[in-house]
Amino acid sequence: MFLKERLSNGITVLMERLRGVRSVAAGVWVKVGSRDEPPEKNGLSHFLEHMFFKGTRKRSARQIALEIDSLGGDLNAFTSKENTVFYVKVLGEHLQKALELLADIFCHSTLEPQEIEKEKGVVKEEIKMLQDTPDEYIHDLFSLAVWGPQGLGQPVLGSRASVRGLSRQDLLRHIRRYYGTVDTVVALAGNFRPQEVLGALERHLGGLRRGSEARHQEFPAFRAVVKAEAKDLKEVHLCLGLQGQEQANPRRYELQLLNTILGSGVSSRLFQEIREARGLVYTVYSFVSSYTDTGLWSIYAATSPGRLQEVLELLLKHLSELPRTLTHEELRKAKEQLKGNLLLGLESTSGRMHAIARQEIYLGRYLSPQEVAQAVEAVSLKGLRETAEALITGRRPALVVLGPVDGRQLPRQLPPL
Repeated sequence: MFLKERLSNGITVLMERLRGVRSVAAGVWVKVGSRDEPPEKNGLSHFLEHMFFKGTRKRSARQIALEIDSLGGDLNAFTSKENTVFYVKVLGEHLQKALELLADIFCHSTLEPQEIEKEKGVVKEEIKMLQDTPDEYIHDLFSLAVWGPQGLGQPVLGSRASVRGLSRQDLLRHIRRYYGTVDTVVALAGNFRPQEVLGALERHLGGLRRGSEARHQEFPAFRAVVKAEAKDLKEVHLCLGLQGQEQANPRRYELQLLNTILGSGVSSRLFQEIREARGLVYTVYSFVSSYTDTGLWSIYAATSPGRLQEVLELLLKHLSELPRTLTHEELRKAKEQLKGNLLLGLESTSGRMHAIARQEIYLGRYLSPQEVAQAVEAVSLKGLRETAEALITGRRPALVVLGPVDGRQLPRQLPPL
């Protein structure tokens, strides 16, 4: 059973009641992320997310940690390019206490100056850890290359320099600007009584009156660049990609199916030829990243420096051939794989909470698991080929390479597919 309600101050509350489970996942979603930050304050959304756990008017950071552990639950948060999310997962009998704790850190964090300075050290270590993890760091480099040094191109964590310069006033200004009732969505999934939840949320969040400022985001232009970043590694890591689709694109399931066929899973074309048949890589996969107004369709691979050219040629070959070589059998298998992946991800209360929140933020409506499965099943081979043609044929991909590589060995641009 799905319900959509509003608190007295206008905050949207999404509730999906699942009677056959013991747990409840609840999240407060704020529609702000790294793309909304000025470049000199990059990392602000993520840093504020950290600070919300460092003490409130009634709880210290240690008390917050002890309290959630005493409930046997999980209290955490994450930041993306477009959203900041604070969530809790507990057994149903502890939901009231968990909601009060979640609301306390969301509404009453004190942002003490000494805690801010300590947390800067933590986040700077997190940035260094990311830069020492090439299979993750390459994605930040790719976003920077294709979108530029602002908006979607900015990393979620920011840089050590930008984090060092953050002040308490920056955090308070960010809260006033974005943490208002218009840009806040609360989502719950699990076994609970909706009216009790609404009453608790009204008590704990109903007093929130902050407004939100209008965004002035420009549509980001995809740049088909070729970039190399030298780093002392044993392997070369690469991201190759094209402009994709926005979240609400009516042909989004066609792109998901194309991605499944191309490089999602061990039966995909890329995995079967480049790893299994040729033994050129340990890891190769394709993935879709979609945002409010645009997106990426990308491939990641890691290989030995001497095999870079061969791997790159195979990736480009598979991309360019995809529109004209799709088959009914591949589509049938991809549908079953995609439906399985999507529906299995909705078997947990956390997965359902994330799904209904993202549907509200990006689509403005609820889609049941059955509707999603039907939409996937409705894709035809003709529609699949048309979408592949529109996204691939004649398009020039972008490429970023990280590792022991000389940028002079790479072309200035890749040819159109």
